[in-house]
Amino acid sequence: MPPDFEAARRNMVDSQVRPNRVSDSRVLGAMRRLPRERFLPTTLADRAYIDEDIALGGGRALIEPMVIARLVQLARPLEGERGLVIGAGTGYGAAVLDACGVHVTALEEDRALLAIARPVLAAQAPDVTIVEGPLTAGLTDTGAWDIIIIEGAIAAIPQTIAAQVKRPGGRLTTVICPRPGAPGQIVLAEPSGAGLRAQPAFDAGTPMLPAFERPAGFVF
Repeated sequence: MPPDFEAARRNMVDSQVRPNRVSDSRVLGAMRRLPRERFLPTTLADRAYIDEDIALGGGRALIEPMVIARLVQLARPLEGERGLVIGAGTGYGAAVLDACGVHVTALEEDRALLAIARPVLAAQAPDVTIVEGPLTAGLTDTGAWDIIIIEGAIAAIPQTIAAQVKRPGGRLTTVICPRPGAPGQIVLAEPSGAGLRAQPAFDAGTPMLPAFERPAGFVF
C-alpha cells in the first residue's frame, strides 16, 4: 500500500508540533496542508514525517518539523512583512513562512537542493522568490529584512547578516551551535543599542549548516 501522507501530516502536527508549544494557527495550518514529501527526493519521501532531521547529502538536511515550526513562530511573522530564509534548502521552511502572509525570499547555494525547491515552491508557494547565492553573504540588494530565518545550525551570526536585520523591529531566528555535534539552542535575535542581541529560547539538536561552521566576523 502507498503511504498515507495526509494522515502522516495530521499526525506530525498533532504529535510532534503542537505538543512542543507551537500554537500559531497559520504555522499549524501550513504544516497540515503542505506536502512535505514533495520537498524531498523521491527516494526519501516515505521519511517525510518522522520527527528527525533528514539528510540530503553534502552535509545538508531537511530539519525536523518541530524545529522549523518553532523558528517560524519565534520570528512573530506579520502579514505583509519581508522575510529572508537563508539556507532554504528544498524550500519547506520558506513555504511555511509564506503561509503566514510574509513576502518570502528563499536563499540557497546548493544547486541539487534548488532543483527540488524550484518546482515544488512553484506549485505549493508560488509567491516565494528563489535566489541562488552564497549563504553567508545574505542578501543586501533589496534593503533590510523584517524577518531573517537561518534554516539550520550556525556557530554564530555573521556580522554581514546581522547588518541586514531591519532596525528597529526586525527579528532573526536560527539555531546557535558552537561546534558540530554540540548541543544547540534556537535563538531570537533583535536589534538593540549594542547591536543584534540574541536570546536563547529552546534547545535543538539541529545539524550545522556547512557554510557557517567557521565564518569570520561573528556576533552573538
